Amino acid sequence: MNILGFGDNVVDRFVDRGIDYPGGNCVNVAVYARRLGLDTAYLGVFGDDDLGTFLRTAVAAEGVAVESSVVRHGESGVSTLHVQGGDRVFLGYNGGGVTVREPLVLDEALLAYAASFSLVHSSVYSHTESELPKLAGAGPLVSFDLSDDDEFRTPAYLDRVCPHLDLALLSCSGLDEAATQRLLEDVVARGARMVLATRGLAGATVYDGRSAVTAPAFAADARSMADTMGCGDAFLAGFAVSLLRDGWSRSAPPSRPAVERALRHGAQSAHDQCFVEAAFGHGRPTASLRPAAPETPVRAPLDRTGAPAAEWQP
Repeated sequence: MNILGFGDNVVDRFVDRGIDYPGGNCVNVAVYARRLGLDTAYLGVFGDDDLGTFLRTAVAAEGVAVESSVVRHGESGVSTLHVQGGDRVFLGYNGGGVTVREPLVLDEALLAYAASFSLVHSSVYSHTESELPKLAGAGPLVSFDLSDDDEFRTPAYLDRVCPHLDLALLSCSGLDEAATQRLLEDVVARGARMVLATRGLAGATVYDGRSAVTAPAFAADARSMADTMGCGDAFLAGFAVSLLRDGWSRSAPPSRPAVERALRHGAQSAHDQCFVEAAFGHGRPTASLRPAAPETPVRAPLDRTGAPAAEWQP
């Protein structure tokens, strides 16, 4: 069993802390699944700037393989946010940089690499929609985060991606139970084989076109939690890892007891994530706030006698 995160990476810049952290939906899922004991990898594009090196180094330090990813000339994606009452509030986004502007296209070699994984996960922020039919046809299970933005819930968008998904994830914290169920039914009707909706403290629901399974959230103590960054990604990772360990494959859909078990594992992973700084730690001071490196003294060149050259000026 192994999981590949295919798509976005981003720097989460907490302006209230003055700290940059590595993140991104696909990176996070790979990191969380690795922490849960599976072999994982990340496949995507890193920028060739300092932030790109920072991201790549942090992901690799978590034991996630990054060797098949590429580095391209351009800036890294940066998301700015701050924390209010324990919850993260997004303030801005630079569009994802070169990671999103020039996403990977799966050639024969990369597709064979992706097909070697049990599950490939991607998201609406990765610009990988054109690659989903290839992935679905190559054999691995495909999961996809549809986020909570209305632009990714239009009939045209759902019709484009849902037929290729074994698992769709929806963030529905702003919807009531009835609206959530209608959305789940729509996503499955458009082709997704299973859909998971998370609703924060209201719990989570899984629907496969036949029945819905709902489970409560595990509430965290707000006085001791760090923030809610990555909680949805952690839920998905815990849920998917549990299903894979129970034998989930395209030819073996999960049983109801397996789904119930996976929901508990997802809720536990999301709860535990509340006590982690940002997505998965590895923070460093934002560049503009870091102390400048000490200047190296400029030394005059020496003439052949070992004395400073007479006409030299710094």
